Amino acid sequence: MNGRLFRETLIRDWRLGFSNKQDLLTPWIFFILVTTLFPLAVSPERDFLAEIAPGVIWVAALLATLLSLDGLFKRDFEDGSLEQLLISPHSLMMPVLAKVVCHWSLTGLPLALISPLLAVMLFLPPSGMMPLFASLLLGTPVLSLIGAIGAGLTVGLRHGSVLLSLLVLPLYIPVLIFGSSAVKAAVMALPFSGHLALLAAMMLIAWLLAP
Repeated sequence: MNGRLFRETLIRDWRLGFSNKQDLLTPWIFFILVTTLFPLAVSPERDFLAEIAPGVIWVAALLATLLSLDGLFKRDFEDGSLEQLLISPHSLMMPVLAKVVCHWSLTGLPLALISPLLAVMLFLPPSGMMPLFASLLLGTPVLSLIGAIGAGLTVGLRHGSVLLSLLVLPLYIPVLIFGSSAVKAAVMALPFSGHLALLAAMMLIAWLLAP
């Protein structure tokens, strides 16, 4: 029963996500714009951009994920679906997990797939490409899972996006640090597997506890 509830919730949220093109494309466009405009605002110098590329891409991915969190439960709250889930005899963990998986697949996964192209534009050395992709692939689920807690706490507020940011941004800092540090270590020919292992541990802990 739990597996069926997970599957049906996931398929429903996917359909709703793809039907609303504006909400779907906004995080992707924001991620691309922030990353591409940064060299124009700072410096187009190759060595400088290569040095800051991991941090720029990770911060842009973090903010793009945060941008889409406010609507994670908002639609269900407004149409009464969330209330029906709360009073149903089934555990809330499966539908919540399905919503988080849907959010990640529509936001975090595309950001990870786009990131190597933006890294080339920022002159990130080839040695940093795989760690960048791997760190985003491990780190963005953590952002979605932690963000779901903040989204759940602020879903009933009229203007909860600011409070949501204040709640989850401090918890995002470890993910940001280890994600960008993995790429920097790879570029400097240092071991980076430890950083990825910590991101994987964070993902597993968040996967178990956040929903």
